[in-house]
Amino acid sequence: MNIAAKNINIQDYTYDLPDEKIARYPLAERDKSKLLVYQNGQISETQYAYIADQLPENTLLVFNNTKVVAARLLFQKITGTTVEIFCLEPAESYADITSAMMQRNAVTWKCLVGGAKKWKEGILQKELLHEGERIVFSADKKEKHNDYFLVEFRWSGGHSFAEILSIYGNIPLPPYLNRMVEEEDKQRYQTVYAAYEGSVAAPTAGLHFTHELLEQLNNKGIAQAYVTLHVGAGTFRPVKSATMENHDMHAEFFEVSKELIRRLANEEKKIVAVGTTSLRTIESLYWMGVKLLQGKGFTDLAQWECYELPQDIPVTEALQALLAYAHETGADKLIAKTRIIIAPSYKLRVAQGVVTNFHQPNSTLLLLVAAVVGDDWRKIYDHALRNNYRFLSYGDGSLLWQQ
Repeated sequence: MNIAAKNINIQDYTYDLPDEKIARYPLAERDKSKLLVYQNGQISETQYAYIADQLPENTLLVFNNTKVVAARLLFQKITGTTVEIFCLEPAESYADITSAMMQRNAVTWKCLVGGAKKWKEGILQKELLHEGERIVFSADKKEKHNDYFLVEFRWSGGHSFAEILSIYGNIPLPPYLNRMVEEEDKQRYQTVYAAYEGSVAAPTAGLHFTHELLEQLNNKGIAQAYVTLHVGAGTFRPVKSATMENHDMHAEFFEVSKELIRRLANEEKKIVAVGTTSLRTIESLYWMGVKLLQGKGFTDLAQWECYELPQDIPVTEALQALLAYAHETGADKLIAKTRIIIAPSYKLRVAQGVVTNFHQPNSTLLLLVAAVVGDDWRKIYDHALRNNYRFLSYGDGSLLWQQ
């Protein structure tokens, strides 16, 4: 099967991003960021504070309630050299991120290691003092793989791994911010509705929403729902291959309640995903339903499956298949991994629009934007650059309706 998305040349999705356009810090008020609105080929401007005016009353906003974990750990060797361990995701032996986060006394994670050559062997150890309690925390490098190390962590005191990270770890800011973490980041590089720990990067479109803005949306009758997709470090991975066929899309865990699937299947609403991660999650649900209808079972979604599976299955039918599966298995929520790549030639099935920030050149996130708005992505980004929009994680954003 000839899949058009495989032949995309990433150099066709680049633009000049001056360093001064990158937002190094958030605005003082979350919802005062600019919001570019694209609909029917037209661009208008407003602020996130007034996003309710841009949404029909029959809109369902879908947010990602993942929580960024303090996944950056620093250990000092006896020699004085520092080894940085960046926790990516749990080892394959854990069913999901939540269960790995709740492990007590020991856990094994896939990690990046800065200064790996300095850590040839031996166990790194650190003593933590937390509320008068002495905790011994250690890291043991078990295996080396192509793009990660398998590291076993052990600690005393019976705390969960989530608690250990909150005590000892640092928030992993995106590398393009090119600065150290500051106290403000602990609160601002997190959505106000973050609930389930597991991400190493924030779902940044959601950073613009405040509790007051969510209440305002609710008062207008704009419904809100939540998925959980734990954002991996792969979201920052540049596309290095000449064509997308040779790019290995990163996999990410997601969890979705049966109740949300029912709402997506039954509500006659405009579905708007807040963030690319929310969009990838709800679109993945559709394809997993299609796989069930094709007798392929409930399995993780591979990179190109959404282009290889039948393209004419109604959304309601696919989501009803997921509900039937959940009912048969007695599951209140579905947990899986997705590697879906949304790129030009892809047509949104579940969502009609997306709220998203402005993304890096040559990135899979920019391909997603182009899938939603077509070639007008250049017009949108040119407008943002000319009108002093702030780019990337702490920057301004857009509401894009599918062309």
